Amino acid sequence: MSAITLAQANRILDAIVKRAAELQTRPISAVVVEPGCVVKAFQKEDGASMVRFEMAYGKAYASLALGRDSSLVKIRSQEKPDFVRYLVTASDDKLFAEGGGKLIRDDKGDVVGAVGVTGDTEERDEELAIHGIRAAGLKIDTDFEGQGRQFIIRRTAGSDGR
Repeated sequence: MSAITLAQANRILDAIVKRAAELQTRPISAVVVEPGCVVKAFQKEDGASMVRFEMAYGKAYASLALGRDSSLVKIRSQEKPDFVRYLVTASDDKLFAEGGGKLIRDDKGDVVGAVGVTGDTEERDEELAIHGIRAAGLKIDTDFEGQGRQFIIRRTAGSDGR
């Protein structure tokens, strides 16, 4: 399994911070981790509140732990609260089921890391994460939809007829 490089991680973070400034968001914090959730790079804008590293890391952790966007982990927590409560406990409270965490994939679709963004609305955090990944020339899950079982994206429990 390959891992995201430091240069790629820094490109992601630079693009996120630049885009956040363009959109005039609240101060952003973002982390890029490699598989296994080892931190590769982190940035926290001036004025960002405390505990932002933990939130960004928790979103990236959720993405890697369940192999899906952290916003989908949030949906899962609403559908099956006991399941996600167990995962939070099993992860020693590292998993944060809130939007803003995205898997980072290479051109073949292999997961090379994850990004977690926090500081603005959940939707804006998601948008910034996607922007950063794409600005670095990397891919997200939806770029591979329909290309095999490993890329199936279940948005809700019944969204695929199950």
